[in-house]
Amino acid sequence: MVKITYAPAEELVVHEILPVSKADILRERVTPAGIMPLYWCNGILFSFSSLPMTDDASKEYLKGRIHWLEVHYTELEQYSPILTLDEEEYKGKINVRVIDTSISELHRELTKWLKKQSR
Repeated sequence: MVKITYAPAEELVVHEILPVSKADILRERVTPAGIMPLYWCNGILFSFSSLPMTDDASKEYLKGRIHWLEVHYTELEQYSPILTLDEEEYKGKINVRVIDTSISELHRELTKWLKKQSR
């Protein structure tokens, strides 16, 4: 019999938060590699960048501590699976996928914390 252990993160260390406009958060997801998705939870649309998985970061992760370099966010009350960016420089509309992560305890706690920070 295989033992399965669930070990959720115990701490999320966010090194920088940046409230941005909806248009700016959509623009940042358009990259040369493609269009990266955004996350939505609890009325907050957000993106994050993680640390590279170095030896030190791996050790932190195994201790239950996750480090995010930056979180960009904006309020968006209603979830929508697709948000559209329509700007001249892109010569048309660009659809950005949005993932509803309301099921994630980590994301629920993060968005509660972000709402307190913006007050």
